Amino acid sequence: MADDSKNDSRSVIGSYVAVGDSFTEGVGDPGPDGAFVGWADRFAVLLADRRPEGDFQYTNLAVRGKLLDQIVADQVPQAAELAPDLVSLCAGGNDIIRPGTDPDEVAERFEAAVSRLAEVAGTVMVTTGFDTRGVPLLKHLRGKIATYNGHVRAIADRYDCPVLDLWSLRSVQDRRAWDSDRLHLSPEGHTRVALRAGQALGLEIPADPEQPWPPLPPRGTLDVRRDDVHWAREHLVPWIGRRLRGESSGDHVTAKGTLSPEDIRMRIASVA
Repeated sequence: MADDSKNDSRSVIGSYVAVGDSFTEGVGDPGPDGAFVGWADRFAVLLADRRPEGDFQYTNLAVRGKLLDQIVADQVPQAAELAPDLVSLCAGGNDIIRPGTDPDEVAERFEAAVSRLAEVAGTVMVTTGFDTRGVPLLKHLRGKIATYNGHVRAIADRYDCPVLDLWSLRSVQDRRAWDSDRLHLSPEGHTRVALRAGQALGLEIPADPEQPWPPLPPRGTLDVRRDDVHWAREHLVPWIGRRLRGESSGDHVTAKGTLSPEDIRMRIASVA
């Protein structure tokens, strides 16, 4: 039988902690102050709208570039100490895209993190990876990501976790859902993921994340080639350079920490 008490607790969320890497930090969705907004911040506003004003706590611990072990060492203990009603955990993606990593082994470490958080949080929401068939840099890793996603779903079953399923989110296959670096979502892409997160918890949401995009004029071969050259120069070469130097985009970045829904709304409105 379904655990109705669990479902009820998911519909009345008074505190939320976001744990993860660049995806959860919100890279690709810039705010007015140079920091990013992102799906987790936008999702926090959706949750806060269901509570009396001032009766919601939100903390975003995510930092771009972090590997699973770094997230487990730095963010998971902080999230566990806060013991929120909801934790979202998106981790392992940066491990999976590294050559030679084993998705089975990464999943074992991911499960240990879920187990730790499940001991103290009301609900742990886990996240699958995107379908990378349209991402030039990552499409060859599609099978590896799918294997990891299978593990994430099995772990979710074992710990009764809702799943933020990004693989099946068809709307993000449109190039407008992605930032110019082709690795991170655009503001609209982050918005659609926030809506999908609401669906994962069974909440009423204000819009359909699969709403069709407006038609685009066709692009010629020259336009596509010009875009590819610009992307390689501005994003691919620097990304490869950081890898060769052993650097991470998050080496000097601190987490956003505790944010008020009012502040998030103001930041979204200022760049809309």
